[in-house]
Amino acid sequence: MDIDLDNLKDVTFDDAKEPLDDVALEEIATLAAKQHKANGGLMTAINFVGGQVEDGLKLLPQSVRAQLDTVARRALRQSYDMAHRSRSGAGEKVGSDRLHRVAGTLSGAVGGLGGLPTALAELPLATTLIFRAVQSVAAEHGEDPDAEETRMECLAVFGAGGPGTDDDGVDTSFIGARLSLTGPALNKLIAKVAPRFAAVLSQKLASQAVPVLGAAAGAGTNYAFVNYYVSIAHVHFGLRRLGRKHGSDAVLEEFHRVLAEAKVPVNLN
Repeated sequence: MDIDLDNLKDVTFDDAKEPLDDVALEEIATLAAKQHKANGGLMTAINFVGGQVEDGLKLLPQSVRAQLDTVARRALRQSYDMAHRSRSGAGEKVGSDRLHRVAGTLSGAVGGLGGLPTALAELPLATTLIFRAVQSVAAEHGEDPDAEETRMECLAVFGAGGPGTDDDGVDTSFIGARLSLTGPALNKLIAKVAPRFAAVLSQKLASQAVPVLGAAAGAGTNYAFVNYYVSIAHVHFGLRRLGRKHGSDAVLEEFHRVLAEAKVPVNLN
C-alpha cells in the first residue's frame, strides 16, 4: 500500500529504542552544524560564480523557466536509473566524495562551453554524479546503496533545499519514513522533490548560460552542488542511522531543538 507523502513525518521506525546518550547528542549537534554550514558554503560559492541567486531565473529564457519543473523531474528519474547501473564495472572505481567532485567539476565545465544548450544536455550527467555521491554517503552510514529503499532515500536528499528555494531548511519529513517501494510511490516522491530541485537547477543553468565563460561558472557551480548534497546526505543518513538505534522521533526532536537554537529553519512539508 502506498503511503501518503504529505504525512511522511508521521511514519516512523517501530519498536522501543535506546535513549539518547551523550555520544548521540553530540553527533546530532554535529549534524545540525553540518546542515547549517552546508547551505552557507553553497550560497557563497553560487554568489561568487553566478551572481546573486535571486537573479538566476531572470537570466533564463521564458521557455526554459516554464519547463524547469519538468526538466527537474526528468533529471531525477534518469539519475535514479543511471546511478544504479553506473555503479557496476568500471564505475565501481568512482566512489569517493573527492572523485565525484572532480567528475562533477569537469562535467560542469563541458556543459558550460556551449552555453544553455550544452548546459541542458549536461544536466542528466551532473544529476547522476550527485546521486552517485549521495549513494556513497548512504553506504558509509550502513545502508545498501543499491537497495530500492536506499535509492528512494537518495532522491529525498534532493528535496533538502538550496539556492532559490523559499527557505534554507533541511527537509526532515522523509527521515525515518517507510517508503512504499512501488512505481506510483516513486513518481509521487519525484513530484514532491522536483520543485525544490528545480529552483537549484535554475541557478546552475543561469551560471552556464554564457558560452565559454559559462564553462568556468559551470565547473564551480557543479563543485559547489556536489559538496552541498554530499553534506546534506551525511545529515540525512546520519539521522537515519541514529534513528535506527534511538528511535527517529527522539532523534528528530533533538535535531529540531538544536536547529531552533541556531535559528536554522526546518521544512516539514
